[in-house]
Amino acid sequence: MKIFFGRTFAIALVLIQSATGLWATGADEEGAAAAAAADKKYVTDPSTGMVVEAPRYGGSITFATKVADDNLLVDAWVSGGAGWIIGIVNEKLGIIDWAIDRNKHPYFTGYVAPAFALRGALAESWEISGDGLTYTFNIRKGVRWHNKAPMNGRELTAKDIEYNFHRNMGMGKFTEPSTSRGALADLGIASIEATDDMTVVFKLSRPHYQAFQFIMDWYNTWILPPEVIDEHGSIDNWQDLVGTGPYMLVDWVRGTSTSYEKNPDYWGFDEKFPQNRLPYIDTITRLVILDDATRMAALRSGQVDYIGGPAGGSQLRSVDQADGVRRTNPELVIHTFSERSNTVVRLDTTKPPFNDIRVRQAMQNALDLETMNLTYYKGQGEWTPRGAVAPEYAAQGMTVLYEEWSPELKAKYAYDPELAERLLDEAGLPRGADGVRFRVKYTVHQNADLSFAELQAAYWAEIGVQVDVVNTPAAQVSALLANGPDGTAKYDMVMWLGGVKADPMIAIMGWPAGWCYGPDCEGNPAIASAEYDALYERARLGATLDEVAPLVKQMDMMIIENVWALWGPIDPLFNVQWPWVKGYTNEGDLGGAQRGQQFVRMWIDQELKAAMGF
Repeated sequence: MKIFFGRTFAIALVLIQSATGLWATGADEEGAAAAAAADKKYVTDPSTGMVVEAPRYGGSITFATKVADDNLLVDAWVSGGAGWIIGIVNEKLGIIDWAIDRNKHPYFTGYVAPAFALRGALAESWEISGDGLTYTFNIRKGVRWHNKAPMNGRELTAKDIEYNFHRNMGMGKFTEPSTSRGALADLGIASIEATDDMTVVFKLSRPHYQAFQFIMDWYNTWILPPEVIDEHGSIDNWQDLVGTGPYMLVDWVRGTSTSYEKNPDYWGFDEKFPQNRLPYIDTITRLVILDDATRMAALRSGQVDYIGGPAGGSQLRSVDQADGVRRTNPELVIHTFSERSNTVVRLDTTKPPFNDIRVRQAMQNALDLETMNLTYYKGQGEWTPRGAVAPEYAAQGMTVLYEEWSPELKAKYAYDPELAERLLDEAGLPRGADGVRFRVKYTVHQNADLSFAELQAAYWAEIGVQVDVVNTPAAQVSALLANGPDGTAKYDMVMWLGGVKADPMIAIMGWPAGWCYGPDCEGNPAIASAEYDALYERARLGATLDEVAPLVKQMDMMIIENVWALWGPIDPLFNVQWPWVKGYTNEGDLGGAQRGQQFVRMWIDQELKAAMGF
């Protein structure tokens, strides 16, 4: 007789299994589930020390993204944002070590990885000369391009690495560098040469303390197929994309979905369980679902296995949303994480009213950060003020902890609406007949928390500042963070980032200009400070951490002391998955925009999925 497990009963079994590690046994109708549990094998995850089910092969996974793909490209020479699409198709020299102790490195957030967390991907090993000027990479043998024309499964060589870095830097036969080369331009690369089939040598004109991590993992250092680029000049058509990675891009319907199939000839093995060849899952589908309610409905119905970030940019951004899921769908697994404040307010300090520090401080004094955290985030955020650099880096001398700030500095960030009113009066901004002192536009990108912006605006209204919140497509916000034709800023206020839990030089890069970095930067001059600019120029060319740390600290303290941005609490975010998705412990990207690599190392419990009625 065929036994059918209803959804309610299956959910109960899931909860029992979650608590005990085994399926409940005894009742006849539980027999099939108990037998399936008995067949399962268990292993210890070396990164967490937890006992988990052993990985298994097969099945598919579908995840939802909130990132519109209308303007996404596959050619990383054009845009570092190519990682949204090619992150599991193409590879870099390095990648974050999936087996690393999570206590040592818990952040898988999409930023360029710190050097200590990197392992070789296309690079099998490397040597760095004592003077820090020569980096020799031994390319992994046995890596093959996908068996697709014109690459046709040929072996990857050092010449492929040379070709791509020459193209990025505008060297060799290439005369125009990539506009996405960013920090690579600061390394002082004198030459890049494949000295034999499996060795490529980078020579620098000066030492740079981040050269290794930037060569291994900068946002656009994907190794793309030379034959395709030679034939077409670039990779404009996704059908032409060929990689060496664990999956092949087989379909892309813009605005709807992207589909991937397992590369049967992939070279890689699971870093945690080295006897297992990757990947585990046969097919991966990325669904574009921009509407929050529709995305949640797809998750609840089982159409989607996972929502979250950074790979999908679809993480829940509201504590109420997460609590609602816990109430209505207790069978779903929710992971809480934070990587930065997404509610910092960037100001154009080059023109009135924000060129007056009294106005900036008044805007900050109007915000009751602790209460906002306790009420809006139910105490799950981090409200203590900071600058661009996360407090985790205070031990390296790259910032100063809030607890160590002077009383005078703390007063600039304390909730004090009466002081805010006095400061605005002193700045010559009295209330008008309607009670309004001045009016400004607050640009909030569509993926941000609009409700929190409206809460901020309500606080500012209490001191007579009328803030009009404008919900704006993310692409338009990025355009606002670039120079206007006359070199002036294009916004009054914009919701942006701060306190980033990433390498401080990544966090502080071109702070006045968003994510602009290096000599190619033409970012928004929202801060006019020759002193800050000079410190930044010295820091970005630094040879050692000892040289760079005090410079970063000084820049971060300038941001804080001058109130160049208004601090908003670090907000809790939530990844959500069905329990049949295994091998996942709340990770995001495995390096600089290496999106989707966590899915390469996850697997599906197909028996559990069937038992739960899907």
